[in-house]
Amino acid sequence: MAKRAKTTAGKGINEIWKREVGEVPPRTFAHRLGASQDLVLRLAVYKTLEKHRGCVNTVSFNAEGDILVSGSDDRFVMLWDWETARVKLSFHSGHTNNVFQAKIMPYTNDRSIVTCAADGQVRHAQIQEDSQVNTRQLGKHQGRAHKLAIEPGSPHIFYTCGEDGSVRHFDLRSSSATRLFTCKAFSSDRSAYMPTVHLNTIAIDPRNPNLFAVGGTDEFARLYDIRKYNWDGSNDFGQPTDCFSPQHLIGDEQVGITGLAFSNQSELLVSYSDEHIYLFARDMGVGPTPVPASPSSEASNASGDSNPNTQASPSANDVDADTAELLVYKGHRNCDTVKGVSFFGPRDEYVVSGSDCGRIFIWRKKDGEILRAMEADKHIVNCIQSHPHVTMLASSGIEHDIKIWTPKADDRASLPVKVEQVEPGLFTCLALGWEHDDDDFDYENDDDATDFCEHEDSDDEDSDSEDNSDSDDDDDDASDDYDNDDADDNDNINDADDNAEAEIYSQQQYG
Repeated sequence: MAKRAKTTAGKGINEIWKREVGEVPPRTFAHRLGASQDLVLRLAVYKTLEKHRGCVNTVSFNAEGDILVSGSDDRFVMLWDWETARVKLSFHSGHTNNVFQAKIMPYTNDRSIVTCAADGQVRHAQIQEDSQVNTRQLGKHQGRAHKLAIEPGSPHIFYTCGEDGSVRHFDLRSSSATRLFTCKAFSSDRSAYMPTVHLNTIAIDPRNPNLFAVGGTDEFARLYDIRKYNWDGSNDFGQPTDCFSPQHLIGDEQVGITGLAFSNQSELLVSYSDEHIYLFARDMGVGPTPVPASPSSEASNASGDSNPNTQASPSANDVDADTAELLVYKGHRNCDTVKGVSFFGPRDEYVVSGSDCGRIFIWRKKDGEILRAMEADKHIVNCIQSHPHVTMLASSGIEHDIKIWTPKADDRASLPVKVEQVEPGLFTCLALGWEHDDDDFDYENDDDATDFCEHEDSDDEDSDSEDNSDSDDDDDDASDDYDNDDADDNDNINDADDNAEAEIYSQQQYG
């Protein structure tokens, strides 16, 4: 007689019994529980955090996970008690344009916050004992600064990248920032019209904090080793240690990278504009100096002249063989804004990303299967941040709120019936029926929208929208007026030292 399959509940009880009798260590039990697909399928909105008056461009947890920090087009930074949906502290960042990233420095009692923004500034906010906030400018990119990355475990060191192509190293103990390098295009043909790669994202390997990766307006995720930098500036640090790209995208001038993330196993997750998400193991690099194929080289190859340093344009069979070796995560749409990508789960068992259709996509990392497509925003989901310790997500996008997702649903979710994976160049966002029905949002005028695509959505052609996300009234409720002096290019930390008075929403002072 065939054995009856164990139910989910039966398996769960068996795991609890093993933990109680000591067969399964508590830590292993916690990891198995946190990675449970059943929990992922029960994720639902637990709280909606509403206080910002503009698009929320960044959400991040502190190390303990009890505080969420957010930044917005309203130029305010807010610290939340997410469990009660209450703002613990709100202050003007000192930026003159949309805040793109805000993070709490570790081991600072949650009182040290670094930010970067569309004005190119990199700023530091220090929360005082009396709940006042002092902000100062640390440096400034010549163009928008989308992302920063904190060295794991360091209360002092972090990196930023910007659309000027530069990567900068900051040490809060020092009086100046260090420009490490400016990212240059590999191809001589591309260098003629785009010599500098405009950078959108930066990430640090948690297993080896000496390694960091950057990505921008070409197909290569570049890996650098900070140990190779001579701090006297005597060497050319612009040469990466390795580069990563799917072979079929090498030479494709229409794609760019919007998001990067390292797993705890040093895998690199790369999200492309108008393309898919790819997972690279450390040994999948294409070398430190890849040379994309160019029209002239292809013509040369066709005539019989070969260049061993130039890669030919791949055929359809090459594309299939290439993607067969890589883990690929398909189905979302990434065209209109600079979207992040991240891992989810205690051992990075899942991959998560926002989408132009307003949904959060969750894939199983090991095989790329879509598990969830959760409605999270009327327009676009840009940011998804996982909690450092439990199965929980925070998301934000074009709407002015933040959504907290926990496995609270009674029933397991299933994918929408009409989900179909979209191929690059198709702009229907799954056939899930995204409709642009909010007249308060305008893609073309929104400062947070970095459009990598030259296509327009048919749904948007009839929309006469007005951008209210960056209203002139944003400063009316600010606790102080700011003197936002442009920093000199030497990035002297002492060039600007603006004091921002905090607006306290709670009766109890921030402690």
